[in-house]
This record gives sequence, structure tokens and C-alpha cells, in this order.
Amino acid sequence: MPGGSLDHLREQLAELERAGTALRPRVLEGQQRARARFDGRDVINLASNNYLGLAAHPRLKEAASKAAAELGAGSGAVRTIAGTMTLHRELERRFATFKGAEDALMFQSGFTANSGTVAAILTREDVIVSDELNHASIIDGARLSRAEIKVFPHRDVDAADRLLEESRADGRHQLLITDGVFSMDGDIAPLPGLVEVAERHEAIMMIDDAHASGVLGKNGKGTVDHFGLTGRVDIQVGTLSKAIGVMGGFIAGPRHLIQWLVNRGRPFLFSTSAPPAVTAACIAALDVMEEEPERFDRLWERTRFFKDGLHRMGFDTGTSETPITPVMTREEVKAVELSSLLWEEGVFCPAIVFPTVGRDRARVRTIVTADHTEEDLSEALEAFERVGKELALI
Repeated sequence: MPGGSLDHLREQLAELERAGTALRPRVLEGQQRARARFDGRDVINLASNNYLGLAAHPRLKEAASKAAAELGAGSGAVRTIAGTMTLHRELERRFATFKGAEDALMFQSGFTANSGTVAAILTREDVIVSDELNHASIIDGARLSRAEIKVFPHRDVDAADRLLEESRADGRHQLLITDGVFSMDGDIAPLPGLVEVAERHEAIMMIDDAHASGVLGKNGKGTVDHFGLTGRVDIQVGTLSKAIGVMGGFIAGPRHLIQWLVNRGRPFLFSTSAPPAVTAACIAALDVMEEEPERFDRLWERTRFFKDGLHRMGFDTGTSETPITPVMTREEVKAVELSSLLWEEGVFCPAIVFPTVGRDRARVRTIVTADHTEEDLSEALEAFERVGKELALI
């Protein structure tokens, strides 16, 4: 092995260790559920994005098993050569209908859907106006596009308006982009105001709805439906790995956008397509979401129950409006301590520290799902109260 060429990484890892912020992912032993086994310990799981509890749903498992048996373990090619299967197109049609769009295109992940699309539709002559807390995949896509990037303060519609006005130029395309639900804080984008601003400036309006699909709107249709803005947002990004419970990403929008991405979306062009089991399970998830609306009601009932409990104890949950509920500590070491002590109490929720959030914005992030019972959440709240007092957070 070459000697010394990567020593700088060893030194930087040692710095993370000294700061107590080095990451060591826990290992799931079994199915992703509200109570699950990680690293040999049975815990209440407040760490998963499995909002509707579909990851282990019997119908999804059956659909995946049947598709693998009938169609094989993999597709064997990229979509544009020999890897487009009937199931892919069926899922895309279903997802377009779900999002109220003309068409949709499946990517390998929500990250590649975001980054690949932003990079494909703009050039260095264009401009991107982006919320400061947008997801890393949006940031990476903006950089890859080589367009000028202008960042507005979080949820500040007036600032977005000013940046669009300042950056107008003949022949220049403008993209206004925001998360629907922000993944670390759990707050919702002011989409009505942003849409009005985009329309006034004739800018492209794009929303990353990863954490809103399956959570907001009728039957989980997302932020656009939640605000009654169907038909007024040009590009909707979705994920299949959170509420839908499987994996993959989506772009939904006008048919000519989808056709362009088939030709110029680099992650789509250069990655093997999703295997039959994944695609079939996603279709089954959309069926369950249509046929079991009580899952959405239960998700929000449990979310309100847990938030109310945290608030009564005096925890700071920031600006959360959704099942994503941060418990703010501000200090990184204290967030790590909180997560560790909760783990010892049988509650799993990870510490979130820099660079995922700002250095003075550390927290543990909790996510309630439709599969949590009030007993699960009451037990978790009791643990939060004991540990919160020990750390002088409440």
C-alpha cells in the first residue's frame, strides 16, 4: 500500500474523535420498525424516515418477492440501453398521477434526482436562487450546473424576490428552488409565496418534496397539494426511500422536462436501473397509501402526542411543524451526550452536528411514524425527561 498519501485523513478523523463527533453508524438487525434491534439492543426507534411504516409492510414484501422470482434480481442495464422494464414505466405513470404531473422519471435515489436535474436544465449563463437550508443534493446539483448561485435566508420570500429581480437578464434562465419539508428542522417551506414570486419573475419553480411526500397533502401527495398549488410548480422531486419505504428518487413535471432528462440527466443515463423487486414494492406502496388512509391520520395523531409531551417538559423543538422534531441542545458535545444517554435508556435518536447543521445548531433529531404506539412514545418521553434533567436541558 502507498505510504502516507492519506495520512491527512487519519489526522482529521482523530480531530473528530477528540471532539466527540465522529460518526459510527449503528447496525439494524431485523426489520425497520417502531421498535427495532440495533447493535444487539432492542430500542424504540425514533431515527427512521419510515413515516408510514411501509418498509416492512406485508404487501410490499410480497410484491418484491414475486417480482424477483418472476423477473430476476436485477435489470441488467441502464434505462436508455436495455434496462427499461414494464414495471419502471408503470411506476412512473403512477407517480405522475400521484403528484398531479404530466409525467415522471425514476432515478436511483432522491439525491441523484435532485443533483442530476438541476445540473441538466441549467448552464453557466443561468442563475439559481436557493434557500440556505436546502438539502445537500440541491447544493451539489447547483454546483454541477455551473450556474450562478444566490442563497436567500431560510424561508424568506421577500429576499428570494429581491435576488430574482437583481439577477434578471435577457436570455438568462432563473431557477427558484426549495425543500418542501426541511429535513433537519421539520418546518415547511412558504410555498405559496415562493410560487407567486416565481410566477412574477417567470422563473422555474422547483421543490424537493422528499420529506413531504407521504406526509403532507391528501393521501401524502406532498407540499404542492397541501397548499393547493397543483399545476403551479414546474418540477417536483420525490423519494421512494422515506414514506414509501423502499428506495429511489423521482422527478415529476411536464412531459418535455422528462424527455430532456432521459437524454441529459447524467445519473439516469449512466446508472443501472432499479431492480424489479424495488420497483414492484414501490407500486405496492402507492396502493397501500390509497387504500389505507388511516396511516396518515395515525402518523399525525402520534406526532402531536409526542410534540406535546416534549413541549410540556420544556424542550426546545425549534420551528418543527411535521413528524421531524429536533430536540435542540445547540452544543455539539451535549447533543452527542443526549443521544448516548437516550440510547442507554432504550431510545434511538441520533445526534446531528456540524457539518449537517451549523456549529451552534446541534440537536438530536426524532421522527415519529404511523407505527409508533402511544405506549412507545410515552416510554420515550419518560426517557427524555430523565436524561433532559440530567443534562440540564429542562
